[in-house]
Amino acid sequence: MVSSNYAVELLIKALEHYTPSRSEASLANMIKDKCINELGFEQAHIDSVGNIIATKGNGAPRILLCGHMDTVPGQIPVRIEDDFLYGRGASDAKAPLIAMLLAASEFPKQRGTIIFAGVVDEEGNATGVKQFVKSKMIVDYAIFGEPSGIDNITIAYKGRLAIRLTCDVGDSAHASAPWLAKNSIEEIIDFWNAIKSEIERDSTNKYKSNSISCSLTEITGGSSHNVTPQKSKITIDVRIPTHTTCEEVIDIINGVITKVATKKGIKTTYRIEDRTEPFEADHSSPLVRALSLSILDIRKKQPTLLRKTGTGDMNILGNAFKVPVVTYGPGDPHASHTADERIAIAEYISSIDVFSRALFHISRLHNIKDISTTKAKI
Repeated sequence: MVSSNYAVELLIKALEHYTPSRSEASLANMIKDKCINELGFEQAHIDSVGNIIATKGNGAPRILLCGHMDTVPGQIPVRIEDDFLYGRGASDAKAPLIAMLLAASEFPKQRGTIIFAGVVDEEGNATGVKQFVKSKMIVDYAIFGEPSGIDNITIAYKGRLAIRLTCDVGDSAHASAPWLAKNSIEEIIDFWNAIKSEIERDSTNKYKSNSISCSLTEITGGSSHNVTPQKSKITIDVRIPTHTTCEEVIDIINGVITKVATKKGIKTTYRIEDRTEPFEADHSSPLVRALSLSILDIRKKQPTLLRKTGTGDMNILGNAFKVPVVTYGPGDPHASHTADERIAIAEYISSIDVFSRALFHISRLHNIKDISTTKAKI
């Protein structure tokens, strides 16, 4: 049985490793060492992209516990204050990661196979989980560790499009005579306003999780402080609810861009820099039931099922593997990426028990399902 002191000390060590995306190697090596020398895993290795993967047990069910090791940039002094543990990644998502690791270490080997994975680059381009998809790993169930809040289960994430739009007006002019050429920055803002207006017109649902949203996240343009800009670029981040698809949204945006470009007589191109389909878990799956029962067992509360407006690794693996997938973990999502990111120590410790109990229920329900299937065949 893992002690609370050990659990807190291990999370502190994880937080002391500064791991912005693609700089996770030191933490991966630390986790690998703990898996082999202290936590009872039978195998542990670091794959070609830097993911740490550790396994124990054998047979079915094969349960994947997956969290990410990377964080957004920006260091925060690691410290304990007023029963909270502070540090970059305390909420998003090293507390869920280490909680899953410790729960996996306690799982009886005879009850199935546990695959623990600490993946890289979740805050970037999802390199780690995409490698999982390429590897065609066989799993029956998967839980992703993200801060849902200890009494909540995340069952849905929006999809995402990142679109890079380039506007070229063909000429520039001296800033003292702006009437001699169109201004690329001013023109591209018109494109953005048209796209935003069309998306918001199609997004009338009062629930944010069921509406398409878009944000202007980057803009560049111009060559000099006294020359009107010939070229400019913007990045648009679009979040897509589960009742639609990326292709449908691309069609909307393409229509707007074509219409505005034709009206203005301006050369405009765009490319899709990221495309992740939305995902919603099967609410009636053994996995959702198992995790719900675990929260009831440990927390004495009926969990809330959440549909989030963000996008996560669950989208990629859930859409590719077609197995029951949910996201769960301790922490306040609103503390993520902030200057005072933190985790309540009591919540972190309790989440280890929830994860442990969830593994028990998953194994139990899976075996009941297998017995029922066998009887039906007989």
